[in-house]
Amino acid sequence: MNSPTGSSRSWSISEDSLRRYVYFASESCIQDLLSASDSNRFGNGNDGWKVVTLDNGVEISKRRSGSFHTFRSRWLLRSVSPQQFITVANAIDAARQWDPDLVEARYIKDLEENLCIIRLRFGENSKPLFRNREFIVYERRETMEDGTLVVAVASLPKEIAAGLHPKQNNAIRGLLLQSGWVVEKLEDDSCMVTYVVQLDPAGWLPKCFVNRLNTKLVMIIENLRKIAQNCPTGGDT
Repeated sequence: MNSPTGSSRSWSISEDSLRRYVYFASESCIQDLLSASDSNRFGNGNDGWKVVTLDNGVEISKRRSGSFHTFRSRWLLRSVSPQQFITVANAIDAARQWDPDLVEARYIKDLEENLCIIRLRFGENSKPLFRNREFIVYERRETMEDGTLVVAVASLPKEIAAGLHPKQNNAIRGLLLQSGWVVEKLEDDSCMVTYVVQLDPAGWLPKCFVNRLNTKLVMIIENLRKIAQNCPTGGDT
């Protein structure tokens, strides 16, 4: 990676360096997602997760690690197949749920068949966290041996994101979001969905915002469920 010099900052990153970083980062994210989806169900009651709410088959939990909070929403979705839900379990549809003023969402690079880079840009009418900001995220989709579907989404560090963007500016925000879904098939065409999100891996989000995340998580999964129910199995979104 080349360092910026002078008043005009210009970053570049090689394809191999980008691929290596994203592959290992996404592999770690997938393992974290699988671990979070297994906890409190297989004797892992002492792994730090604390249930915040449990109502009508919806569980919201959180876990604290140092100054960071990770939130988990676990839903039993009846009459929604894994194939239906996985169509809306993606970076772009989730970004629209976080803030509807998403003015640009564009796939900018495919690193592998199941691994891509996406640009998300929010407008001036967004909430303060997203207002006039953009994020470069990766999205990786995997199918486990037992048929469980996993989607990992995380924003790239700012210096790597800047190397992919043709116009360098202060709108790029790095390391805001690590998140993803684990979708498990159940009987009668239903599924168990676990959504895990850690905002603020870099430690700059206001604590009051972090404390309101549980309500937001419920809304996001509920809205995605409604979209998924209108998607034919195996169809496009």
